[in-house]
Amino acid sequence: MKKNGETMKKTKKTLIKNNPHTQKRSDWILNMASVGITLLIIICAVAVFLSRNEEPNLLEWSIVFSSPVIALVCMMLFPRWADALKIFFLVVIAVAAIGFPYLGISALCTGIVVFITPVLQKCDEWERAVVLRLGRFHRVCGPGLFVLIPLIDRIAKRIDMRIRVSDFSAQETLSLDSVTMRVDALCFWLVWDAEKAALEVENYEEAVILSSKTALRNAVSSTDLTTFLRDGSVIEKKLQATVDEKTTEWGITIQHIEITDIQIPEGLQDSLSRLAQAEREKKSRVLLAEAEIEIARRLEEAAAVYAKDINALKLKTLSILNEGLKAGNSMMLVPNEITEELKNGSIFGLEALAELRKKE
Repeated sequence: MKKNGETMKKTKKTLIKNNPHTQKRSDWILNMASVGITLLIIICAVAVFLSRNEEPNLLEWSIVFSSPVIALVCMMLFPRWADALKIFFLVVIAVAAIGFPYLGISALCTGIVVFITPVLQKCDEWERAVVLRLGRFHRVCGPGLFVLIPLIDRIAKRIDMRIRVSDFSAQETLSLDSVTMRVDALCFWLVWDAEKAALEVENYEEAVILSSKTALRNAVSSTDLTTFLRDGSVIEKKLQATVDEKTTEWGITIQHIEITDIQIPEGLQDSLSRLAQAEREKKSRVLLAEAEIEIARRLEEAAAVYAKDINALKLKTLSILNEGLKAGNSMMLVPNEITEELKNGSIFGLEALAELRKKE
């Protein structure tokens, strides 16, 4: 049983690469406004002390000033209303046990710090806070400042409304043609309804990632390798529609799913490489044969034209000779038919040139 548990943990870490961190429950988050309220309370306590005729000693000063500060630090460590009550009673009991004469002032300062400082809360522009009142949904607050009623309201969850990217893999899955594949993908998604995301599903981040992983695994098992490699964009759109249909009920929209990597066995990679090489060679030979057929057809048409018009054939012969002369070749091989034509026609005075050479 222990080995199975360890295997499940390792598998979960592998499937969800950026596993979301679980946050501890907190009814509020203390901010700079809370610290400012604490400083204001301390200043008021100083004013009260200075207004009295009696001069308190150093111990009394330290107790009055330290009790609200200690309460504030404890509230930062334990941000819950139940813990705030415990902190208040513990501080009051500790001060009473010391025999502090200004117990009422110290208890008042501590109580104000414990119950007033968490009242003023703040959300950033991209955040929304789901507020519960006595355990029931009350409202969605933010962005900006908002107020909590002490001991009655609490922040159930703070939700980021920005677009998020989750990286996940689809485990080793057999494709439709029995090929072992491991597919990695990215999921782009965002929360558009903070109320549904907080109330409809326990951990919406993990739910989105696991739903995307399941849809990707089903897509791999229902598609052969060739189709998966060729029609990747079509499969991505199907995955996005499948996951979005499920997550819409949670107030979440899947904007896009991108397949980033496809891993197959090395032996199969070599086979596919040889197959692709053979396909390319086949296409090159087919293209060469088609080109030769096209050339033969054009030559056949040219021969038909030359057969009908003897002058066209002569012009072609002279054109070939002219191109050779332009090339500046020192030696030219001329067919007998061309020389006979040149001799009989006395073209370019070649026959006269030959007679002059005989006389010399």
